[in-house]
Amino acid sequence: MRQMGLGWMLALTVSGAAAQQVWKCEVGGKVHFSDKPCPQAGQPLSERNLQPNVVEALKPEDVQATLGRASAASAPPAPSGNACPGDGEIRGMEVRANSTTLGDAERQFLQDEVRRVRQCRAGQGRYREADWVISREAQAAQTQLSDRARYDARLRAEAMHSAADPDEGDRIARRRIAEERMQRRQLQLQRRSQNPASSANP
Repeated sequence: MRQMGLGWMLALTVSGAAAQQVWKCEVGGKVHFSDKPCPQAGQPLSERNLQPNVVEALKPEDVQATLGRASAASAPPAPSGNACPGDGEIRGMEVRANSTTLGDAERQFLQDEVRRVRQCRAGQGRYREADWVISREAQAAQTQLSDRARYDARLRAEAMHSAADPDEGDRIARRRIAEERMQRRQLQLQRRSQNPASSANP
């Protein structure tokens, strides 16, 4: 609307004065000019109001700046570039994440992947399609017989998530610290149970 109004005013400046009737219209609280009667609120402008001196104060650079702002305001927002799995894939992930044939670590990883996909869909992180290829490979690996293969696949996926989403990377790091502390604690308790004499020493 702003471009239309500015265009009319510029056209009037070039031609000197309008030969036909011009209407000043209000649509949605905004003013624009038209060569046809306004569909809602508006009024015809007299020739006195259409003289060149109405617009002569506009400098060319001001006109260009106004047109640039109007174009920027009407342009659609740029895509975020965040590639995320679709609804069908999420449903399949949820089914696998609730499988009773998986171990605790594998089930937890698949549930984490579902949460990460939902975070991606909400705009969190900066994912590419190639990142989700790594995730899919890690998900498929959770049914392998080798504990090491399952663990390594989880590490690869978590490294990818840490790079794509710093918030998720921080969550992964904090969870690993907690797990390491728990493992050390369990190891200490195991050693004490195997060697009761050492636990009696201060």
